[in-house]
This record gives sequence, C-alpha cells and structure tokens, in this order.
Amino acid sequence: MNFLLTNRLPRRLATRLVGRIARIEHPAVRVPSIAAWRFFSGVDLSDSATTSFGSLRDAFVRPLRPGARSFVSDPTVIASPCDAIVGAHGPVEDGRAYQVKGFPYRLDELLPDPALAARFADGQFVTLRLTAGMYHRFHAPADLAVEAVTYLSGDCWNVNPIALKRVERLFCRNERAVIEARLADGMPLLLVPVAAILVASIRLTFLDTPALLRDRGPGRVACDAAVSKGEEMGWFEHGSTIIIILPRGATLMPTLVEGQAIRAGEALATAA
Repeated sequence: MNFLLTNRLPRRLATRLVGRIARIEHPAVRVPSIAAWRFFSGVDLSDSATTSFGSLRDAFVRPLRPGARSFVSDPTVIASPCDAIVGAHGPVEDGRAYQVKGFPYRLDELLPDPALAARFADGQFVTLRLTAGMYHRFHAPADLAVEAVTYLSGDCWNVNPIALKRVERLFCRNERAVIEARLADGMPLLLVPVAAILVASIRLTFLDTPALLRDRGPGRVACDAAVSKGEEMGWFEHGSTIIIILPRGATLMPTLVEGQAIRAGEALATAA
C-alpha cells in the first residue's frame, strides 16, 4: 500500500503541489499542514532553534539551536553530514554499489563522468536516508575543498526501503546532485544528495542558496569553495538520501549497522 500510494501517482505533479502548499503562510493552510506533518512524521523539535514556523517549508528546513550537533574533532575522521538512518554500505565492488542487498547499481550510472566513477570503483560507500521528520540540513563531514557540482535531472521515486526493494537502480533514476570535494590531505570524496517524491528542492549553501538547484538546469558547475567540518552545505525541503562515496584507503566505522539512526557529526569513516 505504501509503495502504491507514493509511487503510482503522478510523482512530479505531487512534488510540485507539495512544494507550493509548503510555502503558503496563511493560517488556514499552515496550521493544519504543520499539524499533519508533526502527527505522521513523529518529528522531535526539542533541539530546534524555534517551534514557531511561518510555513510548512520553514518547519522542514528549520535550523537547530547552537550546539545541538557536535562534530568529532579528529581530522582523520569523516563524520556523518546529516541526521539519518544508515542504509546499505560497504565496499564498492568493481564499480558497483548497492541500494539494498541484491539490488546493485553502477557508479558510472549514478555519476556524470565515467572517469569520475572509475576513481571510486574500488572505494567505499554509505547510504544515509533522511526521513520526513528529521533535521533536513546537511553539513561538511570534514574540512573540504569543493571543486564542482553536477546537477542531474530525473524522476522522484520514493527512497524508502519498500521502494528500494522494488525499483532497480533507483538512485540512478532520481534527480540528484554530485558534489566533488577533497579533504585537506587531498583525498577525494563525493556527496550525492538524491531527491525523492515530495522533495521540493535541493539547495546548496556554498553554491547559491536562494536558487533551486534544478533551476540552473542539468550540467556541471566548477567552483572553489572551502567549507569547514560541520559547516552547513545545504538542505532538502523534505526527507531524502545522501550517498557518500570514498576512495580506496578510507575505512568505514565497524560499528555501522544498517537501520541504525545516526546524527550529524558522529563518526562515519576514517581517511587513514
């Protein structure tokens, strides 16, 4: 039933509609929409900077109070960029990663450039799923130099576990951004925010926060942006997924378990 309700309806139309509703500030729309969101998503606002919101969108992209998230200080540790549920993770096998067990996808389908995919063909990957009630902003997992962002237009399938078990190569079908970055020691790292149904936008703070990423249209934008560990990089306007791809030499934390909750700032991998 969940799959039918969220994937067998006009996904783009539903996403645009929710995006418009989420921006309405009139109390007749704002109050019931926020109440429904809080009821169905089980959101916890105890660490939010405010509990008073001008619209549903404001509730989705709420900032946290100062000090609500602490990023591990060890420079060799790559932290989780967001609050999330840990999904499939592990080694990239001959250029293949997994959305769930038995459902592989190729990096050269997910990423815009075969040469870029080849660079990570024997690396590590972690899938982080943001649910509708979670904190929707994401941060630099380490001190980074961002070199480029590529926007890839696509569908907006739901990215929950039910859909991941039914739609092959789902992440390669959906709208997404590929953020190319390097650590302070030169190690490359990719962050791939993946949009989903009802995700009205992906916004990147270091690139151009006021503009929707999709408003720029498909293509690669070179940049030279330094972001410090823990610094905000952008946000989703609903729940979605971030895939982190690391090269050979990085090691995922042995304590990672699929299905566990993780908070922004907690250790995800080591770079050495």
